Amino acid sequence: MRIATWNVNSIKQRLDHLAQFVKSADPDVLCLQELKCMDEAFPRLEIEALGYNVTTLGQKAYNGVAILSKRPLEDVRRGLPGDDTDEQARYLEGIVSTKAGVVRVASIYLPNGNPTASPKFDYKLGWMDRLIRHAHNLLPLEEPLVLCGDYNVIPEPKDAADPAAWTGDALFQPESRAKFRALLNLGFTDALRACSDQAGLYTFWDYQAGAFQKNNGIRIDHLLLSSQATDRLRSTAILKETRGWDKPSDHVPVMVDLDLD
Repeated sequence: MRIATWNVNSIKQRLDHLAQFVKSADPDVLCLQELKCMDEAFPRLEIEALGYNVTTLGQKAYNGVAILSKRPLEDVRRGLPGDDTDEQARYLEGIVSTKAGVVRVASIYLPNGNPTASPKFDYKLGWMDRLIRHAHNLLPLEEPLVLCGDYNVIPEPKDAADPAAWTGDALFQPESRAKFRALLNLGFTDALRACSDQAGLYTFWDYQAGAFQKNNGIRIDHLLLSSQATDRLRSTAILKETRGWDKPSDHVPVMVDLDLD
């Protein structure tokens, strides 16, 4: 089973890119972030025509997450538990049945948190605490679980071309990185790092100052695997070439292949 994650930075603007990607990479499940549209405005018919079932949690002009699956998505959870007042569309979860059993997948768009001296950073850290608690509650199900998405966290210095440029940013603050490690320490595996310890592997390049051409990127899009999913890990890939397409998203897809067919 191939599971991919991609912050498309506006589904309406990247629909052609999405179609090109799924036709070439052929993911069984694709988690999308930063849709920037309400559920009713999501191009559902066009994506269903590509062979996918569609589940969305949208928000006008901001945020928004989706899960596209060739198989039906069941046991859907819309929104991250733990704060009934949180109206931001950042978390969507469901299970997909396979011949080898079920796999649970979540599409995550973790808050950016900037500027750090503001309530936005507190919201980011609080959201991460809620994610840690929810992930902890899912683990006793003993299912293959893949937490996919744009985490807005640079885990280690080697995950940035220029770490010094990010020292004042919420993505690289000690608190953000510590909570990411706390999530991993529940028993999750960073899929990419399970396959490669190489530096220079990035998933985001800013639109400014020729960042992509200089490979001045950061790795903030992650697929975290429960132990049951890690046992089935075959390979991972970053689809860097999509960043070179015309009018691309500033993020690129990241994929994992699991032995779950």
